[in-house]
Amino acid sequence: MPELPEVETVRRGLLPVLQGAVIESAEARRPDLRWPLPEGFAERLTGRRVEAVGRRAKYLLADLDGGEVLIVHLGMSGSIRIEGAQVKGRPAGFYHPRGEPGTHDHVVFHLAGGATVTFNDPRRFGAMLLVPYDQLDSHPLLSSLGPEPLGNTFHADYLAQACAGRRTNLKAALLDQKVVAGLGNIYVSEALHRAGLSPRRMASTLASVSGAPNVRTERLVIAIRDVLREAIQAGGSSLKDHRQVNGELGYFQHNFKVYDREGEPCPTLRCKGHVQRIVQAGRSTFFCATCQR
Repeated sequence: MPELPEVETVRRGLLPVLQGAVIESAEARRPDLRWPLPEGFAERLTGRRVEAVGRRAKYLLADLDGGEVLIVHLGMSGSIRIEGAQVKGRPAGFYHPRGEPGTHDHVVFHLAGGATVTFNDPRRFGAMLLVPYDQLDSHPLLSSLGPEPLGNTFHADYLAQACAGRRTNLKAALLDQKVVAGLGNIYVSEALHRAGLSPRRMASTLASVSGAPNVRTERLVIAIRDVLREAIQAGGSSLKDHRQVNGELGYFQHNFKVYDREGEPCPTLRCKGHVQRIVQAGRSTFFCATCQR
């Protein structure tokens, strides 16, 4: 499942092509993805200008001039392909098939000027919804999300209060989208290693009895921000399906310290431990039991 850095990478790739563009026509080549497409989907998009291209957690958001917002979720295997675009006078596009050519191209936007934006999703766990702008924050997919980890509202005081009294492990707390939005399995493992915190540690230990943060909380917030910024700079992590909208692979997977490195020596300076793999709530967790306490 693409996590925040992968979705943010896609958003940044779409921005120069899609923002300000008019959707001349839209094709819905099937009636559903993970859920049924909205009624009159193609017709409601035709002629609309894209005013802004944003992101909330793992969702892409395209603000339309008709007062609606297109919500896009990439699901397990979704990707977005740009063809025929010009950015600053230079061609901007790529073609990278996912399975049979055209077979999994489920939604196509034809932009004024000739560019096309295609949503390809072999497993069809992705989604597209149209929501009135003034109802966006109250939509069930978004209403309960926690703060953005790179935003101003995510800080040690907030995280301590969110974890105070929680009777769950630290990894589970960070994967809870109500606590912090956009984090997933990969970047939680990486951030916990950087912060020197065990994924099995109780989340409540990030706060004092009064709910105040401690040194562990400060380290973790810094680690989360740093690992996400570095991953975005690297174009995300390409493990199976993720590619940037220019067709290139993300390469942050080459910078993993612990994720998918079971049995390797811990990269922490002077640590003599090795990376272990455990299963928490059905998901693999990678960490070093020697330096992560």
